[in-house]
Amino acid sequence: MKKETIFVVGGCKSGKSRHALELAEQIRCNKRIFVATCVPYDDEMKKRVALHQKERCSSWSVIDVPVLVPEAIMENNQKENVILVDCLTLWINNLIMELEDPEKISVHIKRLVESIEKARCSVVLVSNEVGAGIVPENRLARLFRDIAGAANQNVAKACDTVVWMVAGIPVPVKKSGIIKKSIL
Repeated sequence: MKKETIFVVGGCKSGKSRHALELAEQIRCNKRIFVATCVPYDDEMKKRVALHQKERCSSWSVIDVPVLVPEAIMENNQKENVILVDCLTLWINNLIMELEDPEKISVHIKRLVESIEKARCSVVLVSNEVGAGIVPENRLARLFRDIAGAANQNVAKACDTVVWMVAGIPVPVKKSGIIKKSIL
């Protein structure tokens, strides 16, 4: 099995998670690992998480990882596995809430990129595109946008394939030629 690294990025409700799940399920493997970064603090978010859980078949193992995503990838990167990380923007939110310091957060992003590059198994990552909107009016929102934008750029560079989701339609941005054309 050849390792594939795939980054699925797009706006809110663009179909990113669904498409990433479909891509990951087409990769031949013995074990599927879903790395969940969401910490559902309220009932509305708990319902969203429950809906996402229903979309996954029983072959997925779930690891709740709000902050230590690079470590989770490295601990679970056996060659026969596929790892799906959903999503990086919630991960960045968690990092900002815990660390607040952009320099410390950039260390985590660098470790994420290294874990993607060093992983022996296929890795699929999901993130929101944050650069297509307006400049936020407050410091925290601008900090989030800047960190998420930098993370997305670094992850896109590290991955073999990048897919931009628009209204449920996958648009290939960068293609390695490893995955089938029909799934893009």
